[in-house]
Amino acid sequence: MPESVLVTGANRGLGLELVKQLLRKEEKPPKVLLATCRDPQGPWAQELRALASTHPNLVILQLEVTDPASVQSAAKEAESHLGGQGLNLLVNNAGVMPACTLESATTKGMLDVYNVNLVGPMLVTKAFLPLLKRAAQASPDTALSCAKAAIVNMSTFLSSIEKVPVMYHSTPAISYRCSKAVLNMLTKLQSMGYKEDGILCTALHPGWVKTDMGTEEADLTVEESVAGILGVICGLSEKHHGALVTWEGKALPW
Repeated sequence: MPESVLVTGANRGLGLELVKQLLRKEEKPPKVLLATCRDPQGPWAQELRALASTHPNLVILQLEVTDPASVQSAAKEAESHLGGQGLNLLVNNAGVMPACTLESATTKGMLDVYNVNLVGPMLVTKAFLPLLKRAAQASPDTALSCAKAAIVNMSTFLSSIEKVPVMYHSTPAISYRCSKAVLNMLTKLQSMGYKEDGILCTALHPGWVKTDMGTEEADLTVEESVAGILGVICGLSEKHHGALVTWEGKALPW
């Protein structure tokens, strides 16, 4: 298990549950768990603040993924909490999924979603890359793993071009699906660009989850999804580098 973890979009849904389950780990919970959200003092972060008040290893950072200045500020603050040890695991979880069909799609709507779901993870990864490299360099391990240094970009089954016909009519979500397909490409490119630095890069489908984005009709509870996600993350290796995998550890076609 990684000694240091950062999760974006950690005040609700999958992000919040990732924080909860990481804190509850009986064996080797993270020494430093960095949880980011847009408004740490706002009502949406109340549960996250309550967790931080009882867990000294949890640090809440203000981070707006579409604001370069906010991202850079969060990276600088994170470095002060990591004590020179670097960052082992970055989970780019923050994202949006507005209703969008081919008929309703607009230029602004598409660009807004791309800004959060694609540009955001790119900016966050660039800002935290020096800390990831530091962790990789300090690790005695030669193999790629989340205990050394890893980037996990939260993607979706809906991003698979091959699987589009399966859920096209029930979930068009045009802007979301397109943005996540491009996020998969970013992940693949990162896997090639950062391999020599010893940083593992993977895109991960969390399943169809009962969240604000997944609706109550979804197959999985947040707890079930995150339990699977953490199991998969802990088992990531060279064969997952640059791949799209599910919360059960199965490979998905692009």
